[in-house]
Amino acid sequence: MSGHKKIIIGNWKMHFTVKQAAAFATKFISKSVPADVLVGVTPNCLALSEVSGVLSKSAINVVSQNAYYEDEGAFTGEVSMPMLRGLADFVLVGHSERRHILRESNDYTREKCAAAFRSGIVPILCVGETLVERQNYHTNQVLNDQLSVGLADLTTEEVSKMIIAYEPVWAIGTGEYARPEDVEKAVAKIRAEVTSLYGAIAGASVKVLYGGSVTRENARSYLEINGIDGLFVGGASLSVANFLANSRNCRVSLVLKLNKKKKEA
Repeated sequence: MSGHKKIIIGNWKMHFTVKQAAAFATKFISKSVPADVLVGVTPNCLALSEVSGVLSKSAINVVSQNAYYEDEGAFTGEVSMPMLRGLADFVLVGHSERRHILRESNDYTREKCAAAFRSGIVPILCVGETLVERQNYHTNQVLNDQLSVGLADLTTEEVSKMIIAYEPVWAIGTGEYARPEDVEKAVAKIRAEVTSLYGAIAGASVKVLYGGSVTRENARSYLEINGIDGLFVGGASLSVANFLANSRNCRVSLVLKLNKKKKEA
């Protein structure tokens, strides 16, 4: 991943049949997607192969929504990381819905992150606090626990290559919006925690995204936050027009930041 590229990942969750997912991918690559933005989509496991085929000659990345941490075995219904080779570039780990609905623990995310790298797939580790945790001023502790455990089995080089998505649970699908200043504090905490665990190079190199009720209207305000590398988009990624608009928002933000750096120099 280029050090300057902005990133936008669209999480389709449990939406789209195989045909619908393939149709979305086909329509999306027919549009002018910014070349200097890393774009990824997350089809469900049934549509993963079909979408990967559609996007194989494009610059669009495929992200798996989930995978198990064992490479093979008697785990009925699970998909292993080795099975994703050649189909997915990234895999989501620790998404809030898997943590809070399907009861996946921090230990589970640790196993999955390590398994992803074993198979040459980059994990996107999702972290963030619930409303109760936020109200009790536990955000920093939650981020500390999720990161210190989730990254525990990785090398400095691996951490430097991965993506961390900050998604405050209370701002996902609720209509509530996190204030940019609050997101900036959380992002600073994430980078500080990575730095304390793996050093300054890893803390600066790891990519951090924001996700939580991102729309084409508010995307720019999050992209301007210091330390943010891009967006992790849910509902707004289910429309080609909205997802394309946010991809272009990423490019505009990148150009503005690079121009600002040139002026400061």
